[in-house]
Amino acid sequence: MQKLFKLMSSVLIAALLLFDIAVPAARAQMVGTEALLSATAAEENRARVAAFLDREDVRQAMVQQGVDLDEARQRVASLSDRELAPMAQALEQLPAGGDGVGAVIGAAVLIFLVLLITDILGFTNVFNFVRPAR
Repeated sequence: MQKLFKLMSSVLIAALLLFDIAVPAARAQMVGTEALLSATAAEENRARVAAFLDREDVRQAMVQQGVDLDEARQRVASLSDRELAPMAQALEQLPAGGDGVGAVIGAAVLIFLVLLITDILGFTNVFNFVRPAR
């Protein structure tokens, strides 16, 4: 029995020494504000570009150009944070557009107003309901 205890204690001592060497000590450090903000900004940039790629009009344009959507997503996922930042910033600066209906309506209203004012001033005779000022 004494031999069994000696053998078990030797094995336990060796195991504890090996486990102590294999596991590194944990360190607690303060996280700087810049590091936290850059990590958050990188995640936001990645999400912004991914959301842009998920839009239906972007997908249709990419298919028309012959770009494989899965390959484009893989390439964006493989970009570093530094490479992704200018892309996300460019997406942020793009004009927000629609299908052009608002521009057409705005142009029609502008033309109507110009013709109406010129009719009122007596330069043109486009609208019958306008009595020119003399």
